[in-house]
Amino acid sequence: MSYGVVSLPSPVCSNGFLHSSSTNKLNVGLLGSDDTSNTVKPPTDDSAPGFKWRLVIAYEGTRYAGWQFQTSPPTIQCIVEKALIRVTKLEREDLCLVGASRTDTGVHAWGQVAHFITPFNYDSLESIHAALNGLLPSDIRVREISAAVPEFHARFSARSKIYQYKIYDDSIMDPFQRHYAYHSVYRLNTTLMREAAKFFIGKHDFSAFVNASRNDRVPVPVKNIFRFDVIEMGALIQLEVEGSGFLYRQVRNMVALLLQVGKEAIPPDIVPKILATRDRKVLAKYALSAPPHGLCLVEVNYNEEHLRLPVGCPATSFGRHHTISKCKLPFY
Repeated sequence: MSYGVVSLPSPVCSNGFLHSSSTNKLNVGLLGSDDTSNTVKPPTDDSAPGFKWRLVIAYEGTRYAGWQFQTSPPTIQCIVEKALIRVTKLEREDLCLVGASRTDTGVHAWGQVAHFITPFNYDSLESIHAALNGLLPSDIRVREISAAVPEFHARFSARSKIYQYKIYDDSIMDPFQRHYAYHSVYRLNTTLMREAAKFFIGKHDFSAFVNASRNDRVPVPVKNIFRFDVIEMGALIQLEVEGSGFLYRQVRNMVALLLQVGKEAIPPDIVPKILATRDRKVLAKYALSAPPHGLCLVEVNYNEEHLRLPVGCPATSFGRHHTISKCKLPFY
C-alpha cells in the first residue's frame, strides 16, 4: 500500500520542503535536555534531501523504558520507528526520527513532538496516520501528523516545554489514578508548596536538581522556569511547570522537594538555599526523586515560523472518523 505517496524525481526544495543545506546534523545531542540515558545512539545526520514531517504523540509510559531508542527493554522511539519503517518501507537511518524530549522510564506524554524524514512526498496524510495508529499498540497514539518546514526541529526548535506532576492527596488511593498520580498519605499544605514553587521561577543554575545521566552529554545547568503552578482539584494536586528546558530528572527532583515542603518537614525558603549550593548531594539530604508515574509531558511550544506549513504540502491530519452510507440493521 502506498499511503498516498507521490513519487518525485527531485524531492528537494521546489515546494519548500527539506534540502541538504537547511539542517546540518541536527540530531546531535542537545546540551542540558531532559534526557534519559541511551544505550543505542540514534542516527546523527538528517541532512539528506527529503521531506520533513511533524508528529504529535501521546503515550502511557508504564510499559516502556522512556522515549530514547533502545531495543531492550522497549522504548517509545523504538516502537514508533518500527511502525514508521513498515509504513514507509525505509530504514531507521533514513527516517532520522527525533523527539522533543527524552522522557524517562515510566513517564507519560500527551504532547510529545517528533519529526522524521522521507525522500518522497505525500498527497494526503490521513492514510499514513491511520496506518501508524493501526500498527502501534493502544498505549501509543499519533494524535497529529503534518508537514514541516526545513527549519523545524522537534528538539532544537522548542521554545518551552510544559510538564505536569499529579499527586493524589488522600488517605485512600483512587485505584483509577494509580498509574498516573503519586499517592501522598500525608495531608499536604499547598499554600507552602506554592510559596516554595515561586523560588524556582526565573533563570537559575539547577545543578543541585540534576541526576547524573549515563550518557556522554555535558548538561548546561542554567534553565529558565517561566511558571510553576500548584493546582488543587479535590484530592488531586497538579503541579504544572513550564520552562525553556529541563535537566535529567529535574522536574521530579523539584517535585520531591515541594512534597517535603507540603508535609511541613522543611520551610519553603529552603529552595533558594539548595539552588545556591549547585550540589546534588545537598538536595539528597532533604528529598529523593519523585516516582516517574506521576509525571506527564503535556505540551511542547514552538515559535509560529517553525510551525508554518510548506507551500504545496498536504493538509494536516488529526485522524478521521469512519462513516457508513446506510444503516445495515434491519427495521423492526
